[in-house]
Amino acid sequence: MQIEKLTKNFTVCKIFELEKFFDYGEIFFIGKTDEEISLLCETEKVPKNFSEREDGWKGFKISGILDFSLIGILAKISALLAENKISIFAVSTFNTDFIFVKQENFSNAIKILSDNGYSIK
Repeated sequence: MQIEKLTKNFTVCKIFELEKFFDYGEIFFIGKTDEEISLLCETEKVPKNFSEREDGWKGFKISGILDFSLIGILAKISALLAENKISIFAVSTFNTDFIFVKQENFSNAIKILSDNGYSIK
């Protein structure tokens, strides 16, 4: 399976409200509950209306389109990283999965995934 490294740095933050027509970057994810609005976006694109933020995330994208019938892809990757004490922030889209790790663990995550048969580009 091929995994793509994302080149940007990312931030996870809580924001007070979504801003219309705000440029959150090429890749961003929004999650809203009755308690919060969370945003994962490029660090340089964090809006001013945040209440909390955590910088220093780097990401991977699983290449290609994943069929919904596929089982365990994210579980296997997260288990490999967890066994090596690397926590993740995972996000899924209709097409694929994204995995974010803290910047200081990025090189080690690449090595672990490569050593376990994943092709990293």
